[in-house]
Amino acid sequence: MAAQKNLWDVIVIGAGIQGCFTAYHLAKHARRVLLLEQFFLPHTRGSSHGQSRIIRKAYPEDFYMKMMDECYQLWAQLEHEAGNQLHRQTGVLLLGMKENPRLKTIQATLSTQGIDHQCLSSEKLKQRFPNIQFTRGEVGLLDKMGGILYADKALRALQHKICQLGGIVSDGEKVVEIRPGLPVMVKTTSRSYQANSLVITAGPWTNRILRPLGIELPLQTLRINVCYWREKVPGSYSVSQAFPCFIGLDLAPHHIYGLPAGEYPGLMKICYHHGDNVDPEERDCPTTFSDIQDVQILCRFVRDHLPGLRPEPDIMERCMYTNTPDEHFILDRHPQYDNIVIGAGFSGHGFKLAPVVGKILYELSMKLAPSYDLAPFRISRFFALGKAHL
Repeated sequence: MAAQKNLWDVIVIGAGIQGCFTAYHLAKHARRVLLLEQFFLPHTRGSSHGQSRIIRKAYPEDFYMKMMDECYQLWAQLEHEAGNQLHRQTGVLLLGMKENPRLKTIQATLSTQGIDHQCLSSEKLKQRFPNIQFTRGEVGLLDKMGGILYADKALRALQHKICQLGGIVSDGEKVVEIRPGLPVMVKTTSRSYQANSLVITAGPWTNRILRPLGIELPLQTLRINVCYWREKVPGSYSVSQAFPCFIGLDLAPHHIYGLPAGEYPGLMKICYHHGDNVDPEERDCPTTFSDIQDVQILCRFVRDHLPGLRPEPDIMERCMYTNTPDEHFILDRHPQYDNIVIGAGFSGHGFKLAPVVGKILYELSMKLAPSYDLAPFRISRFFALGKAHL
């Protein structure tokens, strides 16, 4: 009986948004779940911290768009349970040239799925958003349901709910060893645990955990500069003025995205969807030449397209992306150990999808039939290309 009492149904490694939603779904289904986090909470070392993220249905891939239907429902459910606003609808404006293939595909997918959106010609864009300067005849695609997720609040709400439902969140416990088997053994800096299943949602540290388990995934860890830009006239790019989130598809070599002023008074968040390849342990190392180049790209973008902002950032923070080669997630079991589940490679666009990702990882850990087709997320796609190694 004592051995049974000390056996967890599932241990989840990593208390970012994906690990938290995984533990939330497990706790909701009355499973004994332990969520381990190597840093003391809250922290800023991974990919889930900060005040805001964009939520949208506007994707070129219909499988993400279909997942987002349930994500909106689950975000609303968490918001109701938390009794706190976690989401604000602002619309998400996609900007690009009329012939941009990604923009065309997104518009076609939105139409096919019957999602409320609006196509804006160059002239309509100028009328609707006079505080954006369009220099090359750009057109727009407005995802009307899109908006902002309050990231920090969402993490706190999830962690509180997990504990309320009987799960355990243990921070400051770094995993130092995993012994596969039934049960699987997880040793941390504090003690050892056993569980029927293990879910790894360790973000940039994923391969460090997986290598001793005989697998290496093609994950690239990028350090992103999160920049905030001051309004020349307070309120001109704010949520209260109905300014939307935006994504510039071909205004620079990589996407540029922005959120209306709100997190910091009078400052708009504008970032480059790209970064410097760094070891996650060296996230806070000095600025590199690549960092400087990325910020210069943003400075030029702000100067040319957002004349109501000062063209140098007031605040710069840092965040980590963990990218796969195709920028699609990894949601799968370990090829050799079917009670070890991996959620990784969220590539800077996974936060909004975390409610459904957590549900899928819960289903995999319980050996239930997945709610979604996981073909786009299988590890085998990388073995076929020689990019993953056993």
